[in-house]
Amino acid sequence: MRARSPTEMRPPQMAPLARLPVFYALAGKRAVVVGGSAPAAWKAELLSAAGAQVDVYAIDPGEELVAVAAAPPRGAVMLHRCLWCAEDLAGAAIAVGAFDDEGEAERFATAARAAGVPVNVIDKPARCDFSFGANVNRSPLVIGVSTDGAAPVFAQAIRAKLEAMLPQGFARWTEAARSWRPMLKATELSFTARRKFWQIFTAFALLHPDRTPEQSDYDGFVAATSGEEKSAELGGVTLVGAGPGDPELLTLRAVRALQSADVILIDDLVAPAILDFARREAKKMLVGKTGFGPSCKQDEINALMIALAKAGKRVVRLKGGDPMIFGRAGEEIAACRAASGGSRGASNTSPAMPRTANCPPISIGECWPIRPRPRWSICRARPWVRWQLRRSRTDSIRRRRHLLSSMLRGRRRPSSSQAWLKLARNSINHPLRDLPSW
Repeated sequence: MRARSPTEMRPPQMAPLARLPVFYALAGKRAVVVGGSAPAAWKAELLSAAGAQVDVYAIDPGEELVAVAAAPPRGAVMLHRCLWCAEDLAGAAIAVGAFDDEGEAERFATAARAAGVPVNVIDKPARCDFSFGANVNRSPLVIGVSTDGAAPVFAQAIRAKLEAMLPQGFARWTEAARSWRPMLKATELSFTARRKFWQIFTAFALLHPDRTPEQSDYDGFVAATSGEEKSAELGGVTLVGAGPGDPELLTLRAVRALQSADVILIDDLVAPAILDFARREAKKMLVGKTGFGPSCKQDEINALMIALAKAGKRVVRLKGGDPMIFGRAGEEIAACRAASGGSRGASNTSPAMPRTANCPPISIGECWPIRPRPRWSICRARPWVRWQLRRSRTDSIRRRRHLLSSMLRGRRRPSSSQAWLKLARNSINHPLRDLPSW
């Protein structure tokens, strides 16, 4: 087996995007809307809600547009009952047009681009520099849904589901976050402690979405953060089992650990989709083992994990499958405990084990309902047993094959690694067809 050193992984390349999701600040800027139809009225209302000063050019504006101009949601809406011209686009930050005639739509888009103004022509994607999409408004929390014009009804259905999921109170908590952010930066808390503050803030807001944030909440979050600042700066290790590879099977605690990790130590068997939950700025290092191929030594993995934690990093050891069975998690937990002086050195969470525990300093077998197999397990013994079976020709030992078959089939199991070795050495001439498959 060839040895290899832990290596940093390049972040996975982002998949192609049909549209770039951006949120444009329009407060106090000028917007131009051409057309008097109901869709034009909706776009004028949307631009006004974003704080833009909207100039609407329409010879015969509809009732909806007149109503929006009379009572705009935020920015002023000025109605000009005349035809538009290219000079009207000068100084505009954004332009929207509603046209039935293709020639007029093309002329408007060309004039806007000549003036350096991003343009949207309603229901004509080929003429558009941007699209509006379907929006969920919990301002300052805003969510946009876009299908690149392929299925607007589908986007509306997704928006409706998001509307049902997100309480209206999230708007108040997001506004509180905006007002508290400068106050928090003015404190002497470290970057790690400030991030802990926002984790506490988020957990509280999700549990109490209908509560109105108060100054006492801010003071309580700061006090809780200050109390944990020292331990947070010491770093820590969280063991996460990635399960069979389906990211939807991850526990909530595993997702939170990935989202807050500074460094993630990854096995070769971890599905790439699992890493989508991690922060993009988190450092990802490949420390896996491959059968009969280049592998990192377990001692090196343990040392790296402990060194990173002592340097103040939040480390996630991300392992494929259930790490408590074949992943040598017991050795890693023991190493963390030894490095932390027997105190809480590591926590474990795995989708294959719904129960999450911070294991006390006892044997792993006592801590978990599933007993880990010995390092010389069935999977490692079987190829060697086959070799022993093929090379033997002694009839006097054939009587042991029934015992070997029973043990391999799970009816009787050796109690230790030494028992496996003894059984393998003494067992010969066993038909391979009788061996079970794993």
